[in-house]
Amino acid sequence: MNEADVVIIGAGHNGLTCAAYLAMAGLRVKVVERRKAVGGAAVTEEFHPGFRNSVAAYTVSLLNPQIAADLKLADHGLRIVERRAQNFLPAPDGSYLLTGEGRTRASVAKLSPRDADRIETFSRELETIADVLRQFVLRAPPNIVEGLGVGAIREAVNALGTANILRTLPLEAQRNLLDLFTCSAGEMLDDRFESDLVKALFGFDAIVGNYASPYAAGSAYVMLHHAFGEVNGKKGVWGHAIGGMGAITQAMARAARGHGAEIETDAGVREVIVERGRAVGVVLDNGTTIRAKYVASGVNPKLLYTRLMPPGALTPEFLDRIGRWRNGSGTFRMNVALSALPSFSALSGMGDHLTAGIILAPSLPYMDRAWQDARSHGWSREPVVEVLIPSTLDDSLAPAGQHVASLFCQHVAPELPDGKSWDDHREEVADLMIATVDRYAPGFAASVIGRQILSPLDLERQFGLLGGDIFHGALTLNQLFSARPMLGHADYRGPLKGLYHCGSGAHPGGGVTGAPGHNAARVILGDHRALFG
Repeated sequence: MNEADVVIIGAGHNGLTCAAYLAMAGLRVKVVERRKAVGGAAVTEEFHPGFRNSVAAYTVSLLNPQIAADLKLADHGLRIVERRAQNFLPAPDGSYLLTGEGRTRASVAKLSPRDADRIETFSRELETIADVLRQFVLRAPPNIVEGLGVGAIREAVNALGTANILRTLPLEAQRNLLDLFTCSAGEMLDDRFESDLVKALFGFDAIVGNYASPYAAGSAYVMLHHAFGEVNGKKGVWGHAIGGMGAITQAMARAARGHGAEIETDAGVREVIVERGRAVGVVLDNGTTIRAKYVASGVNPKLLYTRLMPPGALTPEFLDRIGRWRNGSGTFRMNVALSALPSFSALSGMGDHLTAGIILAPSLPYMDRAWQDARSHGWSREPVVEVLIPSTLDDSLAPAGQHVASLFCQHVAPELPDGKSWDDHREEVADLMIATVDRYAPGFAASVIGRQILSPLDLERQFGLLGGDIFHGALTLNQLFSARPMLGHADYRGPLKGLYHCGSGAHPGGGVTGAPGHNAARVILGDHRALFG
């Protein structure tokens, strides 16, 4: 198919979601993917003989339940199981925090009776706000437009609808929402709790995928962003897709193909074709031309506009501003094959805590020092590491009696100082990450029999994540909601007619949600009906 109604750049989860909805509506859809497999950063691969794991994206919660239902992902083979415990935070002094249904309050009480009384209240505050903000996930934010035409009227109605949704929050919740959008997570958590581990539980969500201190303004919103999720109808719960994250995108691909979408891999885009101010197709790396009425991009907006557009297609003002689009998650990603399960000094032996997200960052000051160190040195000598052992929930990932673990590591600089290359320091930093886990679980390093290492540079090369940014752009106030990816383009429409944003660089941002793909598809269908009836 070298001609289509819509050509979609990138077969990540958002591109596949967009394709499925458009194909369901009867449009001819072609998806082109640079890599040899669909899924983008949500893929499962064998990284050591007999050991498979989610390569980059590694855990499930933010996948929108409405999208999963509309695409019938369960019918296409997707099965998600909950962690038996949610989070485990060991401390160097032998104390620990273990959270999950029926566990959290008792575990917190051992650390601080006062915090045990307060954690449920704080969690309810977050959940109240998250419940209301979930209503914004599958709708476009108000878009800023010039003039007084039909577009301005449409956006005025959208803004009124947004205000009406926010008005459903009680006044105190609106005050909390303002704090979450403008304050640091550290400031909010220090005001509420006294236990370092309780603060670290929430503080980790403020820095995960966010190259910043938990005391940075705006980090509280990143904490809230991670509270939107649910698994199997249970809010605030995290889980695992049987078969790894690739099971999600394989199910999405089957849904899209089932409605007639064509997906081509090993088909990178060299350039978007622009004629008379309109995007009308793409040229692939191999020279193949695909013509289309509409072009939807699932890649980072900075990558789209600085690398894939022909000269002269965009105004200097637009290029200057998109050139300042900030990327960088501070992320160093590893997968390791293990000969045995780790045993943690704070809670030894087998147990449900090994199915949890194991957070090695015992305090907010520890996280702050990690960020400061990374800024000056290039990586933190005492990093933040989250360990997941998905084979405790899914025995298809490793040989019997052996296991795989995901190490999601922060903080590292997206670009090293003094012109140093990640290619020269990848192994050194990987050793450091494993040694960090070994301090909490002696013997862990000796159990590692294979490893896969992805520095920020590797994440950019393999998945197009500029600066290793897992969100396709930092979740800062000037890159959120009506400003994502830019004021005037929050409605999923690009600066050229026929060009649309369907990736995580559009609202509501990063995470394996499918929401930007869903929302972009709805806008494309609306424009198509307006043109063709």
